[in-house]
Amino acid sequence: MSRKPLKGQHHVSAITANAKENYRFYTEILGMRLVKKSINQDDPSVYHLFYADERGNPGTDLTFFEIPHAGKTYHGANSITATSLRVPNDKALDYWLNRFEEYKVEHDEMTRHTGRAILPFRDFEGQRLVLVSDEHDNGVSGGSPWKDSPVPVEHAIYGLGPVTLTVSRPELTEKVLTSIMGFRETRQYAPLVEGQKPVRVFETGEGGSGAEIHLEERKDMERERPGRGSVHHVAFRVENEEDMKKWVEHINEIGLPNSGFVERYYFRSLYFREPNGILFELATDGPGFEGDEPFETLGEKLSLPPYFESQRPQIEANLKPLKTSK
Repeated sequence: MSRKPLKGQHHVSAITANAKENYRFYTEILGMRLVKKSINQDDPSVYHLFYADERGNPGTDLTFFEIPHAGKTYHGANSITATSLRVPNDKALDYWLNRFEEYKVEHDEMTRHTGRAILPFRDFEGQRLVLVSDEHDNGVSGGSPWKDSPVPVEHAIYGLGPVTLTVSRPELTEKVLTSIMGFRETRQYAPLVEGQKPVRVFETGEGGSGAEIHLEERKDMERERPGRGSVHHVAFRVENEEDMKKWVEHINEIGLPNSGFVERYYFRSLYFREPNGILFELATDGPGFEGDEPFETLGEKLSLPPYFESQRPQIEANLKPLKTSK
């Protein structure tokens, strides 16, 4: 059965040990909208928070699993080492540089990287993030900035950019990206660390910032030991449920161990690990986040998939409020 190409990044999911401070940082400082306040469906005693554009369009979500006792991350290979967030143009990065100075956000200098202006920074737990300018981007479109954000619309974050994978055996990851997932290698650029091999860029679908994986080889590093501030997985966009079933069949035919079809309520998913151990997810564009609450009040109440609704009293009793009542 023919499958449509993957459309680009769907979401990136990371780990936080402090949901309340995480909420403050991503909404008040980064100005992203909390479009869904839900639970980790594999552990309903903790939050799963979704930050995105104004309605959580696919390709704009940065999500966090709360793991209150998560330890320190020991950075290393075979991990997702940078998540990019798209902003409209180079001028927006000037705004963000000033904002990071004002809020004392740890950041590097603005620079140009593989043809784009970027501003690397870290959140309060050391999560490795990069603002990337879309000024010269011609690929898959981003989302729609949230008009009620504390950040002006003309400078706002409105989508996911390139995701960097750092691996010890890049030839194995390359095979999964190209032979199984349909990515294509488009270019290379100077290594992030002097003396290493060039970083390779792979694209899918329409290409561009929102559909790129950057593959870095590091044979000199130990495997990352994840904790707070690390990335759990990256997900890629599948158009609909019909196409997802074709991807499930395709992955099974290849013999790659996987989760099978998973119902996540807000989208349908398939999970598998590439040979270096990084977790990939395929996720459908729909149904989206407005099936259980209206656009106007997205993220304001705890949303539970129907199969958890009977447990609501117990679940709510175990969760701490994200913001202090006025």
